[in-house]
Amino acid sequence: MPVFACRRVVLAWWCVALLGAQGCSVIPAHEYAEFAPLPKAQRPMEQVKISWEVRDDASDYCKQRQLNKGVSAEGQHVACAIWSVQRQECRIVTGPVVSHVVLGHEVRHCFEGHFHP
Repeated sequence: MPVFACRRVVLAWWCVALLGAQGCSVIPAHEYAEFAPLPKAQRPMEQVKISWEVRDDASDYCKQRQLNKGVSAEGQHVACAIWSVQRQECRIVTGPVVSHVVLGHEVRHCFEGHFHP
């Protein structure tokens, strides 16, 4: 079995074992793909102060933040990152149960800003 296939099996098992059968259903498969971080000179922020806020209403809160910025807010929001380049600060907002994939995704926003296609 190729290494990539093994990783997917392990990740799928991990999601079911720790989060329940529907724990990872909102995380698209492409989120598990590896990526190359931007070079330091191209990152909007490099020395970032990161905080983490856990909210019961994280999905609704994050969706509303997107709407307030005039950005499409379709689909279910699992978490979000709210950053300020001027202050070099970033606040990650999640629900009380979160996966390492979601948290890592939001940390990437803290360094690279909006990277979605």
